[in-house]
Amino acid sequence: MTNETVLLQRSLAGRFGGRWSAEPLHAGSFCATWGARGRGQRLFVKSVPLAAADVLEAEADGLEALASMRAIAVPEVAGCWRDGEHGLALLALQWLELRPPDAGFGERYGRALGELHRGIPPAGEGRYGWRRDNLLGGTPQRNRWSRQGGRAGWIDFLAEARLGALNAELARRGGATPLVEAVAQVIDRLPQWFDDGYLPRASLIHGDLWSGNWAMQADGTPVIYDPAVSCSDAEVELAMMELFGSPPAGFWHAYRATAGLHEGYARRRGLYQLYHLLNHVLLFGGGYAAQALACARALLGRGAP
Repeated sequence: MTNETVLLQRSLAGRFGGRWSAEPLHAGSFCATWGARGRGQRLFVKSVPLAAADVLEAEADGLEALASMRAIAVPEVAGCWRDGEHGLALLALQWLELRPPDAGFGERYGRALGELHRGIPPAGEGRYGWRRDNLLGGTPQRNRWSRQGGRAGWIDFLAEARLGALNAELARRGGATPLVEAVAQVIDRLPQWFDDGYLPRASLIHGDLWSGNWAMQADGTPVIYDPAVSCSDAEVELAMMELFGSPPAGFWHAYRATAGLHEGYARRRGLYQLYHLLNHVLLFGGGYAAQALACARALLGRGAP
């Protein structure tokens, strides 16, 4: 048993009482993950050094906000704490029993996500952002509240806190100059993607809903996890779901029936995917820079798509 395991078990005992056992799961890219048992229950636990505690606190905050919407299931937060004695910060979550999606999963998932997106967020009063910054993968996501809601507020937020923030970080690192220049041009032309009568509104979104962050529980219920929440245009969520794959069969019909979908979404999909591609450039480099540049140039090449 490693020293890290011992410290984790002691921290769990100090928090919940009783004796705990823990096994590393190696399921996280930016934190250590564990399967823990004690006091007749099983938990999924994330741990980071104490100095990085805000990472887990932001995740707990996001999960609790999503749960408050009572629209789609998320793992229950059993505890999130800083353990100065053992030099750890921990997030303990409900253990999920997952199964491969069945034939009706896509429809259930579409309804549940649609209910989330059409609901009234628990904060912001119609503005965009969130009550704290969080992480998109391992990249800091800036969530300072926009000055206003509606179309103008969203365009400003997208320019400053989303595309602009990541493009500035890319420029700061001194790489991919053609990409930085192309993204700056996209930002300058943002209003063109909203000239079709579309009126964005602030929805609480998961924020990083690729296929690895949703699943089906044993009882068939859709569940989402590892959020990077914000109050944003819901189309951002849908674009991410289509970036590296596609939603399950039945999803789109159920989503449209629940939350609706503007006919201009296809025009904006690449715009919203560009944000996530820039994040992947910052995280992983490699071919993502070429993919992001191709996306930006495609947007510029046809103006408002």
